Amino acid sequence: MEVILIFFVAHWYTSLFFQTFFLHRYAAHGAFKMSRFTEKVFFVLTWVFQGSNYLSPYGYGVMHRMHHAYADTPEDPHSPKYDETLFKMMWKTKTIYSAITNKEIEVDEKFTKNVPQWEKFDKFARAWYSRLMWGVLYTAVYIMYADQIWLWALLPIQFLMSPIHGAIINWFAHKYGYTNFEVSDTSKNFLPFDFLMMGESYHNNHHKHGSRANFGGFRWHEIDPTYLIIKLLDRVGVIEIKNKTVKMKPMKKAA
Repeated sequence: MEVILIFFVAHWYTSLFFQTFFLHRYAAHGAFKMSRFTEKVFFVLTWVFQGSNYLSPYGYGVMHRMHHAYADTPEDPHSPKYDETLFKMMWKTKTIYSAITNKEIEVDEKFTKNVPQWEKFDKFARAWYSRLMWGVLYTAVYIMYADQIWLWALLPIQFLMSPIHGAIINWFAHKYGYTNFEVSDTSKNFLPFDFLMMGESYHNNHHKHGSRANFGGFRWHEIDPTYLIIKLLDRVGVIEIKNKTVKMKPMKKAA
């Protein structure tokens, strides 16, 4: 049992880290810079740690920029305001993401500018045989170490880890939580101490300061674990944080 739980938790946080660090803060928002070689290294690491649910940095980055531009309007790729259920919202998200990634729809240049692309690798990482390989690997671990039947309920979550991470924020962080800032959408800070989503749940902060590498930091308890890693990578020269001197605006009373 211990092996499966460690495997599950490790997959949850490593997959989430590369989603928030590379896909979200880098690909979508360009909150820091890195060399082309380093960028390709992170493409590969994202595939390794997201595995069967690898998300294209290009598809994710473009769609997320659209989310910020059209937040909680009919053009938003994912909004609880216009989708009655969580599953309907996520299916719509999947459809739009796939169309963007496969370049089946025309997208305004403002959403694609400087979004990282590595088409050959993306094609391989998203291919059915790549996803099948990871799925077989996960299943093999469960066959070897799942000594209690209830542990098998965790396996489907590992197959769909990245969409689940997105659903938590795109649905719950637009419905529940508190706000630090007045914004034109329903974004909220879902967790006061974000032990679960590595800073992603400070969604109201992020919608106010989209290009800021640190999603937390406006209240004493808003600790962003991903930003601590970003600062370390910046210090050792792997990346370079942009806008290090972003000024904090006065905080409105929490709601």
